Amino acid sequence: MAICDLCEEQAKKSSSGKPHAHLMKVDEVRIFPGKKPRGFEEQDFQCQTCQSKFTQSTNKNDLAWTLWRG
Repeated sequence: MAICDLCEEQAKKSSSGKPHAHLMKVDEVRIFPGKKPRGFEEQDFQCQTCQSKFTQSTNKNDLAWTLWRG
């Protein structure tokens, strides 16, 4: 299935970008503790329209929104 336009735009958002209306949380948030202030969190999302999967990360060394293509 093709990736919807909303997901294409989501992949370009910064860390302050909110998930679009059709992205739903999948599983629990993963917390990676570290020496302050270096801990971060990751949350998986899946689009209910095109089934695309994303990971949102607060790690400053990662992309804010990673679109998993498979």
